[in-house]
Amino acid sequence: MNDTSTVPRRSRMRQFFRVALRFWTGESRLRAWLLTLLVLFCVAAQLAAAVGVNAWNRLFFDALEKRDVAAVWSVVGWLPLLVAGSALALSCLVISRMLLQVRWREWLTRHIAGWWIADQRYYRLQFVAREQSAPEYRIADDVRLAIEPLVEFAIGLISAAVTAATFAAILWHVAGSARFTFGGSEIVIPSYMALAAVLYAIIASLAAYFAGRPLVPRIAAKNEAEAQFRAEMTRLRENAESIALIKGDADERDSVGENYGRVVAAWLKVIRQQGVIAIVLNTNGALFPIVPLLLVAPKFLSGEITLGAVMQVVAAFSAVQAALIWFVDNFVRLAEWFASVTRVDELAETLEALDIGTIMEGETQIALGESGDGAIHIENLSLAHSNGRIVIADASVVIELGEKVLITGESGTGKSTLIRALAGLWPWGSGSIELPQGKRLAFVPQKPYMPMGTLRDVLLYPEAESRVSDDVVVAALQRCGLSYLAKRLDEEERWDQTLSGGERQRVAFARLLIQKPDIIIMDEATSALDEDSQNSLLGLLEEDLAAATVISVGHRPGLEDFHDRKITLEKRQAGAHLTSRRLGKSLWRLFRGRAAANDPAAEEKV
Repeated sequence: MNDTSTVPRRSRMRQFFRVALRFWTGESRLRAWLLTLLVLFCVAAQLAAAVGVNAWNRLFFDALEKRDVAAVWSVVGWLPLLVAGSALALSCLVISRMLLQVRWREWLTRHIAGWWIADQRYYRLQFVAREQSAPEYRIADDVRLAIEPLVEFAIGLISAAVTAATFAAILWHVAGSARFTFGGSEIVIPSYMALAAVLYAIIASLAAYFAGRPLVPRIAAKNEAEAQFRAEMTRLRENAESIALIKGDADERDSVGENYGRVVAAWLKVIRQQGVIAIVLNTNGALFPIVPLLLVAPKFLSGEITLGAVMQVVAAFSAVQAALIWFVDNFVRLAEWFASVTRVDELAETLEALDIGTIMEGETQIALGESGDGAIHIENLSLAHSNGRIVIADASVVIELGEKVLITGESGTGKSTLIRALAGLWPWGSGSIELPQGKRLAFVPQKPYMPMGTLRDVLLYPEAESRVSDDVVVAALQRCGLSYLAKRLDEEERWDQTLSGGERQRVAFARLLIQKPDIIIMDEATSALDEDSQNSLLGLLEEDLAAATVISVGHRPGLEDFHDRKITLEKRQAGAHLTSRRLGKSLWRLFRGRAAANDPAAEEKV
């Protein structure tokens, strides 16, 4: 995958909008356009109210200058209507803006979260892009920070453009031209107030740009440090019991302190740069109300314009100037926004790389296919780590329908990696894997996942919506030694915390009995159980699940008794190789009803 740090900012922006603007072209386009039109209508209403207030200012101060009490009260009579109209327009704009933000964020979150979750990308991402730390925070936080300010920026820019044009016309009409004599010649500057507002805004904007340009990468680094710190705290919470048992408090405290130190260092860089920007913004804030008064004062002193015209010109100048320096006022927020856009687009880019298979330059892919004979075919399979080191080299094996196969080997020979490849989750390697067409697969890991919800949801996962009778569920619990949980089927708990490791492994076997898969792939699925409990559960593979094909990774004593064949991964210099051995029938299996003559052990190189 390409180094995302080298992607130009313009490309980042373009790619982000390529995804985000589908809100206006996809299935949600009707809602998107209705909300957009509502926002534009409210912007127009707000501008009309602002123009009305500006005109009211001139009428009011002209009446004051003439000391015309009747005129003053007449103008004041229009004030409640102007206030009500302005308040209504602003309220409408706030509501429509927030609705657009919520709906756009909802659409983009669903799009990226669904993209991340589908096809096990949430799992594969940790292997192919370790720099993509805490993608869940990018989806939850950075999508919000990319969408909410963007709506406000768009509204601000539209308002600024229309406001600048409208009030520049007022300046042109009311302030007129500036005339002065220089070297015996009269010089005329038409619409000098409008030109002065534009020139002032350009100077202020350039000053803010050069002062704030370094802020963007510093905010991006700060956001990344914050995300890594949150991920560290989440890891600590998820492994709380293990850390507490081995008394790792001191090490974890040091680790948390070190991570937060990086957050503080990133924040200090942001603070220093914001200090520079604050000087520019505060200087502009001090000059903002003074400049128009100084420019229009000569005309008032010469009697060319009235006091009301002065107040209208000052208000119009301020409106034009405020519109034109929108960039200055929003530079810090723009930097924050762009940093979030970058993080969202980095995640989207990595998800796209997963889809099109460009995770590593020159990488070969494992071909996943379907077999028509009900067997599992592994042909010339080589598996490697992300650094290119071969784990398993040129393995070929056929696992027949209904066969029970045990995979063993020393630590580091690639047993779990082979399981991931069978699940289609391992991205590095070559060769092919063919699984039976139309067969249901079930994977049983060492630590089975317990979703949120009722115990019934846990037992039926990942098909919680399927209709299974209570008798079937209760029978499965009883067969797996969990009959005491039968009365709690409809209770909602944090079952991942309520159940022990052994109970969770029993729940995994209960799922198998309920769902009756055709192929079962297990990875140390009985590691938390005592030997008698292990034998009891594995016996279910011979009785209730006799027709299922079973591939099991494990090394505990007694596992061979429940399998037809053992495949041993042997370490070699060029990567682990497979050795297959047919197993004889154990007394346990004979007692369970599978009487058959013992087959002589024969080594078969695979």
